[in-house]
Amino acid sequence: MSNIRQVSGEERLHTAFTLYPYAFGETPSAGAAEELRDTLPFHEDNHTLIVEENGRTIATAAAIPMQQNLRGTVLGMAAIAWVATHPGARRRGHSRRLMHQMHSDMLDKGHLLAALYPFHPSFYEKFGYVGLLLNRTATFPPEGLAPLLDVTLPGEVSWQNIRDGFEVYRAFLRRVLSERHGFMFTPDFRAARARDSADRWLATATVDGEVVGLLTYRVDGYGGRLHADELLYTTALGRALLLQFLAQHAYHVSRIVITVAPDEFPETWATSITVRTEAESAFPTSPAMMVRLLSMDALRGVRCGAGRVEIELVDDQLLAGRYLLDGTGGTIDVTTTGTAGEKATLTAAGLSGLAYGVLDPVDVVARGLGEISEGAAVELRALLPRHTPHAFGKG
Repeated sequence: MSNIRQVSGEERLHTAFTLYPYAFGETPSAGAAEELRDTLPFHEDNHTLIVEENGRTIATAAAIPMQQNLRGTVLGMAAIAWVATHPGARRRGHSRRLMHQMHSDMLDKGHLLAALYPFHPSFYEKFGYVGLLLNRTATFPPEGLAPLLDVTLPGEVSWQNIRDGFEVYRAFLRRVLSERHGFMFTPDFRAARARDSADRWLATATVDGEVVGLLTYRVDGYGGRLHADELLYTTALGRALLLQFLAQHAYHVSRIVITVAPDEFPETWATSITVRTEAESAFPTSPAMMVRLLSMDALRGVRCGAGRVEIELVDDQLLAGRYLLDGTGGTIDVTTTGTAGEKATLTAAGLSGLAYGVLDPVDVVARGLGEISEGAAVELRALLPRHTPHAFGKG
């Protein structure tokens, strides 16, 4: 007989962590156990569940308590990770049971959203998850940005080791969290990995003492590549300053590889820049992030357009029911009473796609995630218009 229970602290080492090396590591990996022990501080407040059978761990899942911006409102978000099952216990429903328990537990802790990287997207779609847009990778020679060096911009860019600039880095991420739809913010115990590893440079763009952009990166050697993480900025000037800084690496590195948001267009950064911008969705190695609402309260008070529609949520343990979504006041009012002229039937994945702004009502119907009349589609487009989420800030 198997049962689910929560584990914490060093108990993770001989329970959940026993499945990690085989599921996520290389084979063989002699030092895996010690490496996992070293990561314990970065799992400190994770919610870790295991399935036990005859005293042995046969499946596990965990959630990192994070925050995410949904259309301008910052909410608690559970980042589901390390879902693994012993090979001899697979296809017996353990992951399904763990996901249901995890959703319930994290909702009880006040998390209204959930996100994960799927090993099998259709499996998670049944749990109400829908895919987000992929971030892009832009690759180009730094000389392509050379024209920017001929322009004098107000402000400056400084650089230092991430360890030395960690507090500035975290403060800026908190600010971006409040401003950018889809942005995520990791808890301090998790983000400490970046500080403790100290394996990144931090470039900070400031104007009149205010941070307007930053970039973490590493250089793999003279004449090699500069690998930059997420290009983050709050103003166009912040972006321009960071790009100007990258241009200064001509004849230092041969290529710059940088992660940009789905609505960033590197081909416009400079005249005649030679750049390859790409995104590849592949499973299980490079999947798009998937997200869902854990509660209808996630939509309550969210800024919206002036739509009004009655929806029925089906096939979901958490959201099933009838709701009236009213955006005539400028923010969404969610009630379980009242009626509207237009009605729609949605799965949790269909609603999540609309809420995050990645699906149009027609997409929802075409993908089998709901039944929406033409009139209801008009109301839903007004209420929850398309909106590009910036799934940055993973930490």
